[in-house]
Amino acid sequence: MPELEIIKTRPRKPDWLKVKIPIGENYKKVRNLVDTYKLHTICESGNCPNMGECWGEGTATFMILGNVCTRSCSFCAVATGRPKFLDTDEPKRVAEAIKLMQVKHAVLTSVNRDELPDKGAQIWYETVRAIKETSPNTTIETLIPDVKGDWKALELIISAGQEVVSHNMETVKRLYRKVRPQAKYERSLEQILRTKEYGKRTKSGIMLGIGETDEEVEEIMDDLHQHKCDVITFGQYLQPTKMHLEVAEFIHPTKFAAIKEIGLAKGIPYIESGPMVRSSYHAERHI
Repeated sequence: MPELEIIKTRPRKPDWLKVKIPIGENYKKVRNLVDTYKLHTICESGNCPNMGECWGEGTATFMILGNVCTRSCSFCAVATGRPKFLDTDEPKRVAEAIKLMQVKHAVLTSVNRDELPDKGAQIWYETVRAIKETSPNTTIETLIPDVKGDWKALELIISAGQEVVSHNMETVKRLYRKVRPQAKYERSLEQILRTKEYGKRTKSGIMLGIGETDEEVEEIMDDLHQHKCDVITFGQYLQPTKMHLEVAEFIHPTKFAAIKEIGLAKGIPYIESGPMVRSSYHAERHI
């Protein structure tokens, strides 16, 4: 008797993860600015589900240092490879776009540039300084990558004058090799602690629904709290393409709410927790 073919089906996306189609004048304005100044946004490169909402409100998270990452994380939609050049004029263009948008709070992130001796620290520094000079009343959050333990590069980045410095842990310790094969759990925790010791407001983001347990979620909250993390965001992982890590579970909104309560009870100062939460979502609240 022939063996039956087993067809593996992916979990169906629940109703609470449906998003609005991008529309409106503010969305068009941001779209035009991004195109005119030849900028990159993590909203587009990362297939963020909140792009329509955020752009519709006139805000965007700018991604500097190009749009090709030297890492190959299994969850991320950003293109992987070896970047062809370093755009030294990028800080000026980002600052000009933010000034035209008249944003009160700007969020910056970047790809990993491990091939650069300073991991891109100088461009990070120049971008923040350019924004501060052209828009002195704008507060800034920088969502920075792993600097591979180059603490001089870290100090240069966070000395630029931004108010919040974020570094995403992304997932629990057990899943690091599967999700972030070129990163180290303990090194990322140390980076957050060093950032806090420098005097910055610290922040990190976690994706849920990859296969983590409730105990592991509490463990990473404890680890981040011990390493002086001020803000933690929890959101639902969504598979960007069939080539990326599959979703193990869609977490119900009530569980996200419970996770927030657990974290606050542990003494963590601020938590954003919900299916659609991303590290830069409602970032202006984290000041």
